[in-house]
This record gives sequence, structure tokens and C-alpha cells, in this order.
Amino acid sequence: MPARGAAGVSPVRVLLVDDQTLVRQGIRSLLALAPEIEVVDEGADGDEALRLLAEHDVDVLLLDLRMPGRDGISTLEEMRERGIRVPVLVLTTFDDEELVLRALRAGARGYLLKDVTLAQVVSALQSLANGGTVLQPALTDRLLRAVAEPRDPIEGFDRPEPLSPRELDVLRLAAAGWSNRQIAHGLHLAEGTVKNHMSSVLLKLGVRDRTRAVLRALELGLLSR
Repeated sequence: MPARGAAGVSPVRVLLVDDQTLVRQGIRSLLALAPEIEVVDEGADGDEALRLLAEHDVDVLLLDLRMPGRDGISTLEEMRERGIRVPVLVLTTFDDEELVLRALRAGARGYLLKDVTLAQVVSALQSLANGGTVLQPALTDRLLRAVAEPRDPIEGFDRPEPLSPRELDVLRLAAAGWSNRQIAHGLHLAEGTVKNHMSSVLLKLGVRDRTRAVLRALELGLLSR
């Protein structure tokens, strides 16, 4: 199955939600330059995000965290409550590491900074649409320290079964935002083999998805900075 946004297939359909009109319009104008991306609609807060998700078939929700009314965290929590499984890429600034952690724990599949390039935004959206996880830029030192704080640990086993070298390879690439298809190509494996490795990682760490696997591995010191 071709990746979303690849040549000859339909573009990645994105819902854009940000309370700052100029920022939202600027992002939409930039994404309009990328044929791989289609912004289907935009909203100014979490309530609009939930309403528009019910109205549109989208591949990725591009979501700001700091918004009046229903903010990004509350939106993620309500999406989980309603069983809305659209992958979410959150927008943040350098000072939002605690919010980023809360967003990832609430179900976001990744984050990017508001000073990224258009190419980075497009790549991140494509990665999420194709099942990847984007922790960009490979997590700041402050975010790594926040992950390690014991006051709000990630779910999972305290002493998991050791991961194999190949499982660690797969997990590192997942942390860099690679989809299963990209990991398979990069490691010269079948895509089914990559899925099996990732399933094994989730079982060994005692977590339910890729994002939590990365966070738990960081807590345990399994992934280098």
C-alpha cells in the first residue's frame, strides 16, 4: 500500500487547530505549497477541533496546546474518551516540555516546534499519517530530564525483559519518526518483521503504543540522547 502523500496517491488530509489567527493562516498558507498535504479545515480551539473531526475524514490533526477554552490536552483526553483515533501532532514552543509530556501521555503521536521548516512539517505529517511517531528534535535535554522525573512515571514494567539489539534499532527509528515501512527499508527487513519487533517491544515494556514505548525506553535509559 503506497504511503499517504507519495507521488500518485491522495495527499495527507490535515485538520489545523490553533487559536492564533495569524499563526494558523500562516501555517495553512505554507502547507498549501506542499502538494503532499491538504488542509481540509481549520479551527481555533479544542471544541472546534472535536466538531470538525466529526465532520471531516482526516489523516492527522495538527493541534496547538495552549488555547483558550478547551486546550490541547483536554482535546486529546476527550478524543480518547470518544474513541477518536486520528493521530495528533501537537504544536509547541521550547518552553512547553511539561505540556508536551502531558500531551504524549494523553495520546498524541508526536510534537514539533513552531520554528520548524515547511519540509519538516510535511515530513512529520506524512510520518504520522503512515503510522509513525515524531519526537522532534529527538527530544531536548529539558524534555529528557522531564521524562526521567519520577513524579509522573510512564506506564510499564519496572524491570522489563531486555530488548534485543534489533528491537532497539526499530525503537530508535520509531523515536525519530520513521513509519514501519521506512524502518523496514532502512534496516532491510520485511514490513511484517518490523511490526513483529514493535509488538515484542510493546509487550516487553508493558505499554500500549509506540509513543509510550519511546518514553518508557527513555525513562529506563535504553535510548541515548
